[in-house]
Amino acid sequence: MSELSINTTQNVKINFISASVGERILAYFVDLLIKIAYGIVIWLVFFYLFRIDRLFAELDRWSVMSIFFLFYLPIMIYSITLESIFEGQTIGKKISKIKVVKIDGYQAGFGDYLMRWFFRLVDITIFYGIIALISVISSKKSQRLGDMVAGTAVITLKNKINISNTILEEIGEAYVPTYPLVIKLSDNDMRIIKETYLKADAKQDLETIQKLVSKIENVTGIKNQSGNSHDFIRVVLKDYNFYTQNM
Repeated sequence: MSELSINTTQNVKINFISASVGERILAYFVDLLIKIAYGIVIWLVFFYLFRIDRLFAELDRWSVMSIFFLFYLPIMIYSITLESIFEGQTIGKKISKIKVVKIDGYQAGFGDYLMRWFFRLVDITIFYGIIALISVISSKKSQRLGDMVAGTAVITLKNKINISNTILEEIGEAYVPTYPLVIKLSDNDMRIIKETYLKADAKQDLETIQKLVSKIENVTGIKNQSGNSHDFIRVVLKDYNFYTQNM
């Protein structure tokens, strides 16, 4: 594993640990087992139970191919669909605690996941994963070809980033974050935010708190969804702890 430094457009450096080859392989095989299980269920239900294959004799070749295509389309689009829904994670990646991120600090989008999915043909499918393995091992940022083209990297979420106790927040296991873009901020940013907020709150300095909210919004691109400045800052602090410690 190597350390991956991401510089955002606001010149905020975020340090991550790139996912190891073992973690990525584990995620791949978990996802593969899910795909195989789906294929078995489809075969048992439609081809064994309902014997849909009996209809094939009455259909032309293209119609038969279309039916097979529709049945197995979910397997084909499995990774791109789940990564788009779960912001860079499939079920296998969730279990392995790894995630796809943009190396420019932005949240990866559908176009990035599409590019990674397309290059799976070269990285994994055609050459049985050999190209992906060589690329990940030899790349400084542990990227396969799809990552290089999409400008993404896969990071591990197991390794806690060392942060000062001054920015720790108590969050429960069931905590659900609101603002994923808080990862654009650094440990030092969060320390300043918390110290400034606590001092302003003690003095009931609403002007300083509002300026702090505006600064966070401008730097990260986050918009205050609660409408309450105090709640917004508390959620930002908790979200940062969630993303850097408890994933």
